[in-house]
Amino acid sequence: MRPATLEFVKQRFAGYYQRQNLAPPSSLEQREWGFAYFDATAEVRMRRHMAFVDREELNAYVRSLVPAHVYYSTAYYQTPSAATMSDKHWAGADLIFDLDADQIVRGPYAMMLARVKEETEKLLGMLTDELGFSRNHIRLAFSGGRGYHIHVTDIAVRGWGSPERREVVDYVCGIGLDPGVMLAPGRGARTGWRQRYVEALRTHLLWLAGLEPADATAYIAGLEGISKRTASDFTAGLATHIEKTPSDLLRNRVVRAISAAPDFEGRIRDAGARADEPVTTDIKRLIRAPGSLHGGSGMRVVPLEIRDLANFDPLVDAVVFGEREVRVDVKANFTTSLLGNTYTLKAGPANVPEALAVFLCCRNMAEIAGGVT
Repeated sequence: MRPATLEFVKQRFAGYYQRQNLAPPSSLEQREWGFAYFDATAEVRMRRHMAFVDREELNAYVRSLVPAHVYYSTAYYQTPSAATMSDKHWAGADLIFDLDADQIVRGPYAMMLARVKEETEKLLGMLTDELGFSRNHIRLAFSGGRGYHIHVTDIAVRGWGSPERREVVDYVCGIGLDPGVMLAPGRGARTGWRQRYVEALRTHLLWLAGLEPADATAYIAGLEGISKRTASDFTAGLATHIEKTPSDLLRNRVVRAISAAPDFEGRIRDAGARADEPVTTDIKRLIRAPGSLHGGSGMRVVPLEIRDLANFDPLVDAVVFGEREVRVDVKANFTTSLLGNTYTLKAGPANVPEALAVFLCCRNMAEIAGGVT
């Protein structure tokens, strides 16, 4: 950022923190805190290993330093301000899920936000309906950028290590599923992953049936252990295979080969929730503090009730700045939605609402070209 842009953004953040108190997480005194600053040098990009005794001390620090990003540990420590991780004495951690639109889809910002919300709703359903976590022990937040964070605060999971957390994230992501288990008979109603797996397999077979017969045969013959003759026979009977029971499909060696194919594994991943696996398995993670501002967007990290997610619009509800005009120098042609409006900007100077100016400057898509009018 140019100096004028840096000063503009920092002043807006400072004004926000003067008006707004951060609501700290539970057990504040056991959490490590980290901060990234607007005017950070190459040597000091982030300051961490910090702790606060109460919310007043935390908010006084934020108002004084005006950070670009505010993080706290998902872990609980006996001595959170210790300079080394071993000296902090880990005492447990919340179970965290991070969903980032960048890892799901690329495209216009509004479209990415809509898509990641779908994945968040899917994951919440898995956690409550399939894994049995109580909604009372789930905290949800919009990240302020391109996704959502889910915190499971149940004390029963606090002592879990990375292997136990790996099992949970593997489940929600659909990693390591055994076709023999997913398609086996005699296991009651097909729900959860057994239902999703069968639906994904039938969708894959329908996709094959929609190809030209020669193309479908070539695809099947390319699977490990499948001859051209077997592929041709399977293609000829595709309509019949689609109607077979899951247990009958399991006995077919072409189906077993399909289940091991990378593109089918990708279809299974699409059926699961696209959570960031390293975040969930990390027992010492720092995560954005709800109520803080995201230095890469200028939007608020918004804590949400699960029931409010469906109607939450981050491009309205996470915007904290107003509509007074600010003159900016836009770096490239750009279209985005904000505060219920769509803005189409061309490279060069433009007068835009303050909220959009903060957003563009934080994303390094514009510089301040004049003053606030």
